[in-house]
Amino acid sequence: MRVSRVQAEENRQTVISVASRLFRQHGFDGIGLKDLMAGAGMTQGAFYKQFESKDDLAAQASSRALEGALERWSAAAASRLDDPLSAVIDFYLSMDHCAERAEGCAVVALGSDAARQGPEVKAVFEAGIKQHLAKLAAWIGAETGGDPDNRAMAILATMVGAVLIARAVNDQDLSRRFLSAAANSVMAQPSGAAACAEHRQ
Repeated sequence: MRVSRVQAEENRQTVISVASRLFRQHGFDGIGLKDLMAGAGMTQGAFYKQFESKDDLAAQASSRALEGALERWSAAAASRLDDPLSAVIDFYLSMDHCAERAEGCAVVALGSDAARQGPEVKAVFEAGIKQHLAKLAAWIGAETGGDPDNRAMAILATMVGAVLIARAVNDQDLSRRFLSAAANSVMAQPSGAAACAEHRQ
């Protein structure tokens, strides 16, 4: 039975969504096409009708994962409009997020894998990371006389590193301490009027 164009596109989107979770859980090289397609309820043969290669799927799945992460950041920020950065930090540097390997941050789950991929996947990660930085820069006060881009980079690097380390150890108390230390470090960084005053000194 021939699949309609609409159904074929729905199937393709399903594979991308499933792959975005499975890649975060297992890594790009930790799961084969057969298992990826099985996770989407399809056969391996259907893959080549929808994607040029596994690298093509990796790029599209990474884009989906990074977009989803930004949506979660925005949702967290919207829950506390008076202090969106704190809301995002509370969400991101939590044990719950740390445990969400298949649904959590793609930069944490796949960053080291992306470094070993081709230019297409790297371009997707570069674009996604820049979008994360733009969000952070806006929340810490892009209108100040400080350098929000550098502060945003430091904050993102601190947050990603903390979750990565927290996931890498067995000791749950140690994980919590890393997340807490990162949160305290990020919140201690000047922003807004404080950053502007510091810049003038």
